[in-house]
Amino acid sequence: MSESLGRFLITSLMALGLPALAQAQAGHELPDGAGKELVQAACVACHETDLIVASNGYTNERWRHLMSKMIDLPESLASDIAQYLATSFPENDALFPTLIAGDTEITFQEWTVPTLGQRPRDPLMTPDGMVWWAGMYGSLVGRLDPKTGEMTEFLLDPTARPHSIIDDVAGNIWYTGNSNSSMGMLDPVTGEITVYLMPDPAARDPHTPAFTPSGDLWFTVQNSNMLGRLVPDTGDIRLITMPTEGARPYGIKVDSKGTIWVAYRGSNAIAKVDPDSWEVTEYRTPNPNPESHHGNYYIRRLALASDDTIWYVDSGRGYIGRLNPDTGETKEWPSPSGPRSHPYAIEVIDGIVWYNESDQRPDALVRFDPATEVFQSWAVPSGIGIIRNMRATPDGNLVIHQSSTNTVGLVMIADNES
Repeated sequence: MSESLGRFLITSLMALGLPALAQAQAGHELPDGAGKELVQAACVACHETDLIVASNGYTNERWRHLMSKMIDLPESLASDIAQYLATSFPENDALFPTLIAGDTEITFQEWTVPTLGQRPRDPLMTPDGMVWWAGMYGSLVGRLDPKTGEMTEFLLDPTARPHSIIDDVAGNIWYTGNSNSSMGMLDPVTGEITVYLMPDPAARDPHTPAFTPSGDLWFTVQNSNMLGRLVPDTGDIRLITMPTEGARPYGIKVDSKGTIWVAYRGSNAIAKVDPDSWEVTEYRTPNPNPESHHGNYYIRRLALASDDTIWYVDSGRGYIGRLNPDTGETKEWPSPSGPRSHPYAIEVIDGIVWYNESDQRPDALVRFDPATEVFQSWAVPSGIGIIRNMRATPDGNLVIHQSSTNTVGLVMIADNES
């Protein structure tokens, strides 16, 4: 492909509205072949080549389907790119999950978001039945009415790139400005957005938020190794650095007593934070193999049972675990697809643990019953992407998403166990 054609393609893609174009850096070298230059211009403009090289490989039709969920390309370009990808990365079953049959029945519902390439994530359902999501690469917050399929997108500062969202009791949607060191509040009725900037320039990447019963908004700041608190009434923000160097605080939950629990992506630990004294207590999780997959411990996300028991995913080792908050005792179970399964999102509904195996293709949704220690799992229909967070709906189902295929979804759970 000529330099002039390359410039034309990039300009055309920008005209098509692809967000955050030309921001990613190439990783692994792509194999030679007809269409390589097109892939480098169209695909690597938005994400690293690592995501292509590490994929499971697909048929031409499946590559076309995946591309259609990311970007609206002219037919001739889409055809050439799909042919190159299907030839260079053909379908195989190397990453197919180990699916476990069982008696529980579920139904998947998925919707493609309006702005392609935004990588929706961290959806939630508000009490009125609306599903909201953070469109990270599109710097937007989206809303879906599952009954009608109608979707609305609220544009934020283009530099915000929201990592996660949460709703407050008044119905406002708060987001973490992961790329512009901010927290923001969207009023869904007026569309007005209020922005709160970090008081410390070292707090670069607000990550995941959680409200305490008092109405204070706590949030992790992952790569900056900080934890923050925003008081909505005053706009005051306070930050602390976590005791463990390189802890990389990630997921965050608040228990029934108002205590803050934080997952350490960079260490084998979970932290408890007293919201009044800001005292931090760290609980170590098992780590029999420090050279685990991904070279990290990766306690990404947490979930709380009704009795405040902490459930967590050890993504680096392929385990789910339970932490007793009173004793600090832990117990772990290997995920069905093994040490490379990379459990990521997690939620507890009616005593049942739900999570996903994010390094499998398709992405697998897993159910675990702590009472029987029995697993069951399903392939997510559009499972080329990754569920990065999942949350319970007010009626006891699940909201999910697939970032790579730009979908948000619902999992309707019917408990048919005898």
